[in-house]
Amino acid sequence: MTLSEAESARFRTSLAKLEAPASVEEIRDRIFCQDLFGALTFLPDRSVDLMFADPPYNLTKSFNDRKFRKTSIDDYSEWLDSWLAQIVRILKPTASIYICGDWRSSAAIHRVGQKYFIPQNRITWEREKGRGAKANWKNCSEDIWFFTVSDEYYFDVEAVKVKRQVIAPYTDSNGAPKDWSETENGRFRVTHPSNIWTDLTVPYWSMPENTDHPTQKPEKLLAKILLASSREGELVFDPFNGSGTTTVVAKKLGRRYLGVEIDETYCCLAQKRLELASADQSIQGYVDGVFWERNTKKVSRKAAKTQG
Repeated sequence: MTLSEAESARFRTSLAKLEAPASVEEIRDRIFCQDLFGALTFLPDRSVDLMFADPPYNLTKSFNDRKFRKTSIDDYSEWLDSWLAQIVRILKPTASIYICGDWRSSAAIHRVGQKYFIPQNRITWEREKGRGAKANWKNCSEDIWFFTVSDEYYFDVEAVKVKRQVIAPYTDSNGAPKDWSETENGRFRVTHPSNIWTDLTVPYWSMPENTDHPTQKPEKLLAKILLASSREGELVFDPFNGSGTTTVVAKKLGRRYLGVEIDETYCCLAQKRLELASADQSIQGYVDGVFWERNTKKVSRKAAKTQG
């Protein structure tokens, strides 16, 4: 997905910036184009139900004309602390927090996150892209730390079950399917989700959701988190909104959203994606209320048509 000059000009005029304390009504379904630290000052107390943060990892990487430089784990921890400490104020007591990282930054996220929140789990997901290495293991996984503000939080396991094709169809003593079902489209088992995710595809050039953001997350990844840890109508906050995946998925799933992003181009891309989401609410890999394994697109579409 790209922006024409006309689209850039049109979306740029709609970009907003927080310059005074705002109410919940004033921040809902908005993306603010500004530095995170400036925006946090004006966000209302205890307003956020779910935060998904995908901050720059502890790597030297460019984001358009801005560059984040690799540093020591202590300095990276200090940077994480500088904004996480301020976010505590805007979270509801029942809020959940998800923070992304790679193997270099994961330990720092755990270290700083547990200062303010209760660690509940660490998700590891397979990023099938990755460069080979001659003197090391190929790096093709990332972590997402799951925290909560308190022991009272929302989690809907039924909403994030995974549909898998059955390779070894076990049966009970009467020959009936055991924990799976036979359909005209094949044999399937709907299973509980684990903290190892191998069914995601990093957006690539031919996928409609793909943008030129260098660390864009799949919509399917966000759908898992939003469905598990928020209800319809609740407010989802992304402090590093990038090209808008969190806000787009929130809109598609009936959640309210709030994004903060410093880069104008990424904000404009997010606005375009939100506009397109009004007409197309599909999420690749999420069909008929369940998440399908990777490379089962044809089967999932056929199943949806059969049930429709």
